Amino acid sequence: MKKILSLRLIFLFFHFLNTIMLCLSLTPDGLSLLSLKSAVDQPSEGSPFSDWNEDDPTPCHWTGISCMNITGNPDPRVVGIAISGKNLRGYIPSELGTLIYLRRLNLHNNNLYGSLPVQLFNATSLHSIFLYGNNLSGFLPPSICNLPKLQNLDLSFNSLSGSLPEDLKNCKQLQRLILARNKFTGQIPTGIWPLLDNLLQLDLSSNDFNRSIPNDIGELKSLSRTLNLSFNHLSGRIPKSLGNLPVTVSFDLRNNNLSGEIPQTGSFANQGPTAFLNNPLLCGFPLRKPCEDSAQSSPASQNSTPESGNSQKRGLSSGLIILISLADAFGVAFIGLVIVYVYWKKKDDSNGCSCTGKNKLGGNEKSRICSLCSCVNNFKNEESEGENMEKAPRGKGEGELVATDKNFRIELDELLKSSAYVLGKSGLGIVYKVVLGNGIPVAVRRLGEGGDQRYKEFVGEIQAIGKVKHPNVVRLRAYYWAPDEKLLISDFISNGNLTNALRGRSGQPTTSLAWSTRLRIAKGAARGLAHLHECSPRKFVHGDIKPSNILLDNNFQAHISDFGLNRLISITGNNPSSSGGFIGGTLPYLKSSQSEGTNNYRAPEARVPGNRPTQKWDVYSFGVVLLELLTGKSPELSPTTSTSVEVPDLVRWVRKGFEEENPLSDIVDPVLLQEVRAKKEVLAVFHVALACTEGDPEIRPRMKTVSENLDRIGT
Repeated sequence: MKKILSLRLIFLFFHFLNTIMLCLSLTPDGLSLLSLKSAVDQPSEGSPFSDWNEDDPTPCHWTGISCMNITGNPDPRVVGIAISGKNLRGYIPSELGTLIYLRRLNLHNNNLYGSLPVQLFNATSLHSIFLYGNNLSGFLPPSICNLPKLQNLDLSFNSLSGSLPEDLKNCKQLQRLILARNKFTGQIPTGIWPLLDNLLQLDLSSNDFNRSIPNDIGELKSLSRTLNLSFNHLSGRIPKSLGNLPVTVSFDLRNNNLSGEIPQTGSFANQGPTAFLNNPLLCGFPLRKPCEDSAQSSPASQNSTPESGNSQKRGLSSGLIILISLADAFGVAFIGLVIVYVYWKKKDDSNGCSCTGKNKLGGNEKSRICSLCSCVNNFKNEESEGENMEKAPRGKGEGELVATDKNFRIELDELLKSSAYVLGKSGLGIVYKVVLGNGIPVAVRRLGEGGDQRYKEFVGEIQAIGKVKHPNVVRLRAYYWAPDEKLLISDFISNGNLTNALRGRSGQPTTSLAWSTRLRIAKGAARGLAHLHECSPRKFVHGDIKPSNILLDNNFQAHISDFGLNRLISITGNNPSSSGGFIGGTLPYLKSSQSEGTNNYRAPEARVPGNRPTQKWDVYSFGVVLLELLTGKSPELSPTTSTSVEVPDLVRWVRKGFEEENPLSDIVDPVLLQEVRAKKEVLAVFHVALACTEGDPEIRPRMKTVSENLDRIGT
């Protein structure tokens, strides 16, 4: 009996020794990771830790673990933990701090609770910590900046509390600090922000911060995304120093207790009214609420004489009377243009080309034309347009946000809550860039507040514009109709317009566009314009082709924008820069920039009052754009423009150069002279441009022909 008992004891001893040896075969990093498995409740099935076996020699094949060979180490070391959205319930073990080569810790969107262990920050290689969407509590440990390489810290959507530690100033490499949706309290500390030279994004929204915004936040020179301090209890005036932030920064200061006048310096000029909503004591541009104690707060008051309060009121009323009179005069002029346009349209419809498969003329010529033009996403038929009209809101359509693209989903509340800033202002209204909740930007254009009696006509135009689907035409996605506001929502094209690409933001010539890029832009713009002329639901006439209406994406593909706007504005019957509304109405009166100077992109016959617009106008304007691409010179120069040659009439100047057989080097953009191989292509495009800019509109080619000729160049 004693012998049998001894044998059993010996067996148990060797089994225990073998288990210890198996555990010791796992690398130290693996043993540290097993602490995370032990700290989390294991679900009955579908556990992300199902392949975390203690008898493995290395953890590098475990789910969510990434490793890398490190010089001087015989085994690969753990550099990443990524187990997110797995509904894990547990705590973060301090043993993870022993992973000295850990770079990325990603445990977001789980149910982890407890505090952040101080020992975690012994993992000095950490550069990204993503723990958002958990139930973490306690303070933010000051020792977090013991991590010398920390770049990304996202602890949003937790229950962290207390004040921000001043030791954050030691996070020298920090690029993104996102602490939104926690319970932080107290004042946002000063002395931190000037030392964070690499910070790109700061989000402290939806906490309980109080008192004033620190002045030195304006010293975050590297900030390039959003400064989000919304939904706190911040008070006092907005520091003017925030105007020193880069112009690309979008402010979000909503839902605080801020007061006083919004500063008008620097980057404040690029902010829309949504950045300042729900601060009852704020006033001034771009909000609708004027500042009572500042005669400068309203552009209308700048023209009044501040002799007394009564005289100011009388002056303001006179100014309004003058503006109303001018608006009436312009309205009458617009109605006259509309009548002329409708007459021309009806007369010309018999020559239209529809790519719906129905041939009005019944001949083969039209079928040939439609087959040659680039019809993308051909429309179903004319009955489908009737179905879409049935889906449009009826009656006055008060407060209706309607999608013209069935795949586009947006709610009015989302539009109102989104960050927005002004992209540009012109005679065709104000354009905002609005970043939706999903991070997708759109362009929003204001049209004005009138035209309630012409709702069906407005919707008919919108439906026609919304049916245009082509990769080189900006797509209309939705519109908003209300008595006090009309908005168009379209795709946001990210790389500016051709004007900026050719002359830079400052208006000075730039050398950034190679010939291949210019030719790509010309071909894309020609295809888009040809589609509008030949294959859109109706024969559109753009009427205002110029570089600023040719938008460019990141691949320098051209997108025709702003077609159909003159017609829509004539329906609303208002100056879109001066009317009210829930977004644009907060802006003061802005004088139309289009009324100043002469548009030298327009055809000669387009400059004669009373002439109706035609597609040959667009052909001429496109030819001038081609000449600008080729010469690098603008047809709208002023005596102060810094260029080698002043060209008041670009078309005449180029024609004279060719007639006198001047060297090509005297005409072409000097940047292109370096590309000798492109000489034949440049000459070919010159001939296309000169054909487009013929004085006699009947001699000019159609855009379909122009596009086909350009497509043959360089192929």
